Amino acid sequence: MKILIHPTYFPSIAHMVAVVRAEEVVFERFDNFQKQTYRNRTYIAHSNGKLLLNVPIKHTKSGKRRKTSEVEVENSFPWQSQHWKSLQSAYRTSPFFEFYEDELAPLFEIPVVGLLDHNLVVFETVCELLGLETHFSFTTVYEPTPTCTDLRKLVEAKNEPDHGFDPYTQVLESHHGFLPNLSILDLLFNEGPNALLYLESQKLSF
Repeated sequence: MKILIHPTYFPSIAHMVAVVRAEEVVFERFDNFQKQTYRNRTYIAHSNGKLLLNVPIKHTKSGKRRKTSEVEVENSFPWQSQHWKSLQSAYRTSPFFEFYEDELAPLFEIPVVGLLDHNLVVFETVCELLGLETHFSFTTVYEPTPTCTDLRKLVEAKNEPDHGFDPYTQVLESHHGFLPNLSILDLLFNEGPNALLYLESQKLSF
């Protein structure tokens, strides 16, 4: 199956279930950037429940729409170090945080300019940690009705459907119960090398 999907910031579990089940991944490069989507945000489990990690972006004075590929990250305040501290606070006691932290830490230290480019670096790192070999390409134009399986709707962070994913043990579950479809980081830190098997066992439902 060939799928069309958006590059996102530390993809959701639903996003990665789609990727794992695909034979080929095509990344959308010519969409208009929209706020409050997984393009520049991800959710993790914290002591008080779901915590949003948001990548700030530079706004244009003209207010004109931009392609996601044109969006630059706002680095006037230390969002990267804030995200890393939040991850450390949330997952330091999880079974596999220390197993992955050396590979992940540089993503919160390297200079970031373009949002899409950074999301691609994140995606490649996540695939390496999962042990997942993925073939991907990019769109050359925006197609409202592509011929491949269109999963671009997975980028929407609001009004998400319940995919019915199987629960797994979360380190903070006793605080707020199981939280479904968080960032792939939640699955990695809690399930470690078993994360890929988990993704392969799940199905998307809309």
